Amino acid sequence: MKFFNTMLLRLKRGAAVSVLSALAATAAGVAPAHADWLKAESERFIVYSDGGESKLRDFVQELEAYDRFLRLRMGLDANETPPRKLPIYLVASRRGLTQVRPDLPENVAGFYMATDEDIFGIALRDQTVNTLKHEYAHHFMMQNFSYPYPGWFVEGFAEYYATVEIEKSRILVGKYNENRAYWLQAASWMPMAELLSKRPLQSARNRETYYPLAWLLTHWFLGDADRQKTLDAYLRDVGAGGDPVEAMERATGLDPTELNRTLRRYMNGRIPYQGVMVTYPAAPMTVTRLPRSADDLLLLNQRLKIGVPDDKRAATAEEVRRAAARHPDDPLALLALGHAELHFGDPAAAEAPLQRLLALDPDHVEALQYLARARLKAADDADSLEETDRLNGEARGFLHRAYRADDANYATLLLIAENRNGGEGYPNDNDVAVLEQAFALAPQLGEARINLAQVLMIRDRNAEAVPLLEPLVNDPHRPSAGARALLLRAKGMTEAEAEAEEAEILKKGEAEGEDTPSDSPAGD
Repeated sequence: MKFFNTMLLRLKRGAAVSVLSALAATAAGVAPAHADWLKAESERFIVYSDGGESKLRDFVQELEAYDRFLRLRMGLDANETPPRKLPIYLVASRRGLTQVRPDLPENVAGFYMATDEDIFGIALRDQTVNTLKHEYAHHFMMQNFSYPYPGWFVEGFAEYYATVEIEKSRILVGKYNENRAYWLQAASWMPMAELLSKRPLQSARNRETYYPLAWLLTHWFLGDADRQKTLDAYLRDVGAGGDPVEAMERATGLDPTELNRTLRRYMNGRIPYQGVMVTYPAAPMTVTRLPRSADDLLLLNQRLKIGVPDDKRAATAEEVRRAAARHPDDPLALLALGHAELHFGDPAAAEAPLQRLLALDPDHVEALQYLARARLKAADDADSLEETDRLNGEARGFLHRAYRADDANYATLLLIAENRNGGEGYPNDNDVAVLEQAFALAPQLGEARINLAQVLMIRDRNAEAVPLLEPLVNDPHRPSAGARALLLRAKGMTEAEAEAEEAEILKKGEAEGEDTPSDSPAGD
C-alpha cells in the first residue's frame, strides 16, 4: 500500500438540498407487489435486497472493502472477519422502511437497530451508501474500540468514514458530505462548549450543526499526524473522567472561542483528503432468491424483533396472521406467525406454527429460541415450584438444541444465561463464560454488556465491569440510566451514595433541558 500525494478540496457553497430529504423524495414510489427478494451472503455481511442481483453484488463488495479499509486504518488485520455477520436490508422506498418501523420520522434514509433478537441495518437501496457506512462505522467502533468517547467524537468518527469512496485501485478518505458542508457554511454554529459536552439528543442552540461540526473537528484532528497525537491525549483525558471542555483546552491549548476560530480557518482553507492506493480481492459471495413469502413477511418479521407499541400489538399480530395465511406451511410464514402470536397475540397459538417449523427443520435456531422464550415466560408465571422446574427444563432442552445448531448465536447465549439465572451456584464460571461469549458476539447490545457486568460484579470483578458500562452511559443517542446506576456501584459507591449521585445527575440533566432518551432509530 502507498499513499498518493495529499489532495485538497474546498467546501462547496450553496448546496442547500438535504441529502436525506432528497433520498426520501427519490424513493417516493410504491414497492412492487412481488419484489423478488435476493439474499447475498459474504464473509462479513448478509444483505437482503428487493432489487437486481448485479447491484446487490456490487454493493456487498463495496461493504466488504469498506470493512477491510476500516481495519487497515485502525491497525487491525484487514483480513480478519468479525465474529458475527451483520444483516442489512436494502429497500426500494420509504414503504420498506416503515414496514419495519411504522413510526419512522420523515426523511430518514436508513437506520440501525440492536435488540436481544437481532442486530441489523436497513436503508433505501439507491444512494444509501453513506447512510450505511455511517451506521457501520458505529457498529465497527463498538465491536473493536469500545471506550467512553465523548458524543461528538462518536458521531464525528462515523461522519468522517461515511464519506469514504472506494474506487478500483484506490480509496479516498477525508472527503465531505455536501449536506453537512451546507450547514457549516450557511448556519450559525452551535457553541463549541455545547458540542464538546452535550449529546445530539440534548437541546442546544443551533443543534442542526452538531453533526457537521463533529465531522469538521474530527477531520481537523485526523488531518495531521501531530493533531492525531493530541486527539489521543484528549480522548484518554475524557475517558479517565476529565471534563470534555477543559480536556480540550488542556490537549490543544485552545479555549472554546479559539477552537471555533481555528475550525473556521480550517474550513475556509483547503481541506485535505487522501487517496490510498489499495485493492482487495473480490470477496466470496453466494446469492440466493428467497421464496414469495419474503414479499409479505421478511420486513414484517424484522418489525417483530424491534418491538411494537402497546396500542399496535393486536393490529400487528393480525397483520402477520393475514400475511402468513397466504403462504401455508412456508418456513418464514410459520416463524413470523409463531413469533407474532408469542409476543403480540395469543401465546398459546404460537406453539403449533413453531412446532410445525421444527418438523420441517429440526435445527431451526429461531424457532427453538422462541419456544424457549415461551417456556421461560410460562415458568415465571407458574403456580408451583414443580411446574417452574418442568418448564425451565423444557426451555433448557430447546436452548441446547439451538446451541448445537449454532454455537455463535448471541440470542441463544443470552437465553441460556436467563435460564440459569437464580439457579444453584449462579453465576458460576460457566455462566460467566456464556455471557462473555454473548458479549464478544454482540458488544453493540446494551443487554449483553449489562448482563455480563452484573455477574462480574457478583463475582467481585468490578474493575472488569466498568469498561463494559461506560460506553452505554456515554452513548450519544440512547444513554442508559440503568447502566449509569450500575456503573456508580461498580466504582465502589454504596447503594445510598449511588442513588444520591444518580438523582443529582438526572436533576442536572433536567436543568440543562436534556431530552429524554428515546428508542428512535439511529438514522444520523
